[in-house]
Amino acid sequence: MKYVVLLGDGMSDHPIESLGGKTPLECAKTPNMDFMASNGLIGQVQTIPEGFPPGSDVANLSVFGYEIVKYYTGRSPLEAASMGVALGPEDVAYRCNFVTLSEGMGGLIMEDFSGGHISTEEAAELIAELQASLGNDEFEFHPGVSYRHLLVWKGGRDRLETTPPHDISDRLVTPHFPKGDGADALCSLMQRSRAILENSAVNKRRVADGKKPANSIWLWGQGKAPKMPDYKSRYGLTGAVISAVDLLKGIGVYAGLDIIDVPGATGYIDTNYVGKAEYALKALETRDYVYLHVEAPDEAAHSGSLENKIKAIEDFDEKVVGTVLEGIKRFGDYRLIVLPDHATPVDTKTHASDPVPFAIYPSPAGDAAPSGNAYNEKAAREASLLIGDGPSLMKLFLK
Repeated sequence: MKYVVLLGDGMSDHPIESLGGKTPLECAKTPNMDFMASNGLIGQVQTIPEGFPPGSDVANLSVFGYEIVKYYTGRSPLEAASMGVALGPEDVAYRCNFVTLSEGMGGLIMEDFSGGHISTEEAAELIAELQASLGNDEFEFHPGVSYRHLLVWKGGRDRLETTPPHDISDRLVTPHFPKGDGADALCSLMQRSRAILENSAVNKRRVADGKKPANSIWLWGQGKAPKMPDYKSRYGLTGAVISAVDLLKGIGVYAGLDIIDVPGATGYIDTNYVGKAEYALKALETRDYVYLHVEAPDEAAHSGSLENKIKAIEDFDEKVVGTVLEGIKRFGDYRLIVLPDHATPVDTKTHASDPVPFAIYPSPAGDAAPSGNAYNEKAAREASLLIGDGPSLMKLFLK
């Protein structure tokens, strides 16, 4: 049996007035996901446990089938694993975003949580400058992809209150600086980074080209290294993860899954959708399971772009779901599941804890199959099947 998880990050949404009270999923053309829902099992799953923030770290770890209360220690140690950065038992990893801050009414505003979607090459230059100026025996900066990077605090603090920058788009940032034991050290790094970045040749070129400068770092998502069982011991499966995002790759590393990099995979709406699907099918030739993650719908929602979110959903359906649906037939016995990790409403530009719709095709043997004519939030609610958490959904999917 071959298993594929097709995850469109942040696809789920709330009804939008300009869409006649429908969601982007309801309005987007999604014949392949509709086919799975109509001919398989459709329902909802609660990926965010009560008391946890609705982040992609919590949500995806849950969808992978790991109990959050038991295995979640923070976002950044997962990303560190993907980047090949080994953490000592007392080391704390922090996500280090490049962001664009601007002067507004009352102070600094989070103009862009992605630093204008800075390129990986430009960002690597900036990280090197920060390491040269701010790095020492206590703090280490490590380059990642686009605006997503890593700070390791040797023997650091991890009980601080921090805020994801995409949660405060267009808002004053001062109330959301790190708080708690050790916050002064982090706030100092963030403040000192601004002078370095504003004087960088990289940002001067970006401004000259009409692009937003990555003029500050933003530190959040802290944690120490977790201890997790791998997929082989937990589910008896070999597998792979396909994603452009270090967070998902890091979960794969801890799960003992192979990490497959796809040329042209960007984590944005210009990603190589078809390439991801083709690499997933190739991976199934020697493995049982593939977790295929596409970030584009989430990025569009964080930017507040309804047009881009609908396009990302349609591209995901046509180029990823459609390609896998057709190509997987050659393996005989197979099962697919499509879902988002969490909702990312365009109107709020941040994550929500709502249950999200899933569709499994073919339906797990022996289960009655609530089905509808479409894959969307409304159809999933009307199916009256609510799975309480990600591990329970994975047990159903892998049954």
